[in-house]
Amino acid sequence: MSRATVALKRVRRYDEAEIRSRVAEALAEIGGLPAIVAPGARVFVKINHLSPPSPPERGIVTHPTFTAAVLTLLKEITPRITVGDDLNPSTPDGFEVSGYRAMCERLGVELVNLREVGFERVELAGEVLKETYFARALLEADVVVNLPKLKTHSLTLFTGAVKNMYGVIPGGLRVTYHGQHKNPAQFNQLLVDIFAAARPHLTIMDGIAAMEGAGPANGSVRELGVVLASRDAVAVDAVACRIIGLEPSSVATTRYAHARGAGAGDLDQIEVVGEPIASVGVTDFRLPPLPAGEIVGRAPRFLTSFVTRQLVVRPRVVPRACVGCGACARICPTGAATVVGGKARIDRRMCIRCMCCHEVCRFDAIALRRSAVGELVQPLVRTRRRARRRAQAA
Repeated sequence: MSRATVALKRVRRYDEAEIRSRVAEALAEIGGLPAIVAPGARVFVKINHLSPPSPPERGIVTHPTFTAAVLTLLKEITPRITVGDDLNPSTPDGFEVSGYRAMCERLGVELVNLREVGFERVELAGEVLKETYFARALLEADVVVNLPKLKTHSLTLFTGAVKNMYGVIPGGLRVTYHGQHKNPAQFNQLLVDIFAAARPHLTIMDGIAAMEGAGPANGSVRELGVVLASRDAVAVDAVACRIIGLEPSSVATTRYAHARGAGAGDLDQIEVVGEPIASVGVTDFRLPPLPAGEIVGRAPRFLTSFVTRQLVVRPRVVPRACVGCGACARICPTGAATVVGGKARIDRRMCIRCMCCHEVCRFDAIALRRSAVGELVQPLVRTRRRARRRAQAA
């Protein structure tokens, strides 16, 4: 595999002029934007814009000011730009709440909800998927620009450039895939199947304000002050992981994409230009609740089943925070989540722990919990993980 280049820049705040300047520098260091986008080319810009609506200050969506800075650079080369993601219909309008509608109108750039412009069937040569449906906006573009948000993820540990491309398929199909592919390894391979087929030509990651903890929608905002750019999306994820103290190979999408030749996930195969990772890296970035696999392998064989059951993280309803909006019930692929008497309920027997309900709740009413025994064991696992991260940083 050829060596990938990732440009890493410091950007302290969401100031459009400053972001534009740093992104321009980053693009120059990876070969320049004209080498990627030809004059008059049709460009599709895939943002990370989860439903339901949320303001950019919550750190859930790619910040509109960040996207605006990138768009102004693209507009110097071509006017044929479409920005989009797949959103559930809502009142109020999600794009309005996030600031995207006003921003795109100001810049004269087309903004689309992908489900409103349609999807087409495509064949895949994937490990899991042999066909799926991609957004027409992506299929009709000459260049695909990926603008992910640097966030943790309670199912996949980390979500960035690779997983952001999951949003180019219909929302209903995403829910179906969660239900059909319950095994985490299989689901992560599925994510790579989609990424490999829809592989973006350019990735620029918004890591100015990242999300730590129970991401991708219910974590806490963490000021990192970084922007990453590369023609290799997998390499962007690998560098981002190292910045927050994660071994890149511990993220399944990075590991699988690297193994399948869809990008460079090994830091030894990546040249980082601009800021060195050590100058921006952190060792105390809060990760999601740990998966059972981190400790099961260290338990005696006769205890493995017991340990697994205790450490499994499950979504639990927080009744005092629940407003009965029904978002969890609408997104649940198995029907485990329902609303009864104005409050959400989750049937443990039907739950497949896809965390969709946790991701979609904007009222912090779906918490991730494990058994009492599991909670007692967790500090030991966290200590082990912190020690490993400190060793990697050194």
